[in-house]
Amino acid sequence: MEQTSPRVREIAWKAQTRLTARYRALSARGKKTTVVCTAIARELVGFMWCVGRDARST
Repeated sequence: MEQTSPRVREIAWKAQTRLTARYRALSARGKKTTVVCTAIARELVGFMWCVGRDARST
């Protein structure tokens, strides 16, 4: 199994903490679950794009 780079781990942890906090905040404000999940998915794509760019550059 291939190990991930420290940079990818850093990005993944940043995504984990940010998206979890954002999910909780939006849910606490009473947003519908589908709206919250869509917002989280959009941000997750940005993190995935960042990981992809990092992987391509190495």
